Amino acid sequence: MQDLLPLAERAGARLKARGETIAIAESSSGGLLSAALLAVPGASAYFVSGAVVYTAKARVQLMGLPREAVTGMRSASEPYALLLARTARERFATTWGLSETGAAGPTGNPYGDAPGHSCLALSGPVERAITLETGVPDRPANMRAFAKAALELLLAELG
Repeated sequence: MQDLLPLAERAGARLKARGETIAIAESSSGGLLSAALLAVPGASAYFVSGAVVYTAKARVQLMGLPREAVTGMRSASEPYALLLARTARERFATTWGLSETGAAGPTGNPYGDAPGHSCLALSGPVERAITLETGVPDRPANMRAFAKAALELLLAELG
């Protein structure tokens, strides 16, 4: 997590300076994204909520998204990541929603994505979704890479 802290510190400082807030919906990063943002002293000024939305049951219970809301969407896709980011932002009334969904490994997911595949999305004053492919089956390394990419996506939009 040490490699995530400098990014989280910069993101936290920018969010605080702008008076903005964030909610997180992550999956394959397993809470590392939320943990990095919360490790920054003063995180309560910008961090509202974080959820590990790892299963369909969690999607329904934590995000309030029934099966009908994701009809025709693959879980590890940019449209799904954007839906999670929008839902987090709306559900917690924050400036930003940031999400991650993918396949950490060591094997791929049931949708045919290889290990190291992740889709990340940011929803707020601007919306953006990206796909990351690490090409490695190392689960812990992928989890860190996914969280890092999410923080970098946030920083890119915060300026």
